[in-house]
Amino acid sequence: MSMERNKAIVRESAERLFNQGDLSAADALITADAIDHCEPAGTDCRQHFRQVVTMLRSAFPDLHIEIGDMVAEGDSVAVRMTMTGTHEGPFMGMPPTGKQFAVEQMRFMRFRDGMMTDSWAVIDWLGWRQQLGAQPQPQRATA
Repeated sequence: MSMERNKAIVRESAERLFNQGDLSAADALITADAIDHCEPAGTDCRQHFRQVVTMLRSAFPDLHIEIGDMVAEGDSVAVRMTMTGTHEGPFMGMPPTGKQFAVEQMRFMRFRDGMMTDSWAVIDWLGWRQQLGAQPQPQRATA
């Protein structure tokens, strides 16, 4: 597959899975033996993505992912994206706050035959929790 095709799959994944909530996209875009390297070994990657999308869209019905930068080389794509939404449902033990958030995420993915085989992610969890009011903002020192 070409690097441009792999980048198109990243865009399609963000749009169909996360922005539209199309859970069937997991089977269409992720291999059955894919590995999410941020999850315990043996985790079903397709099922994990379906669960994450369901959880996020339940907590943030207006969830949206916007792709920023994307770099491809060989069979891999690195992407910087921003996820936004409004907290209208329970999220990881937090009751709805009605607050909006914008959180950065970096993801590195590997592809084979037009499907994702591996995924690694770095998400600003602290910033996300702070924006939702679940984590205090750091205090600035005064001179």
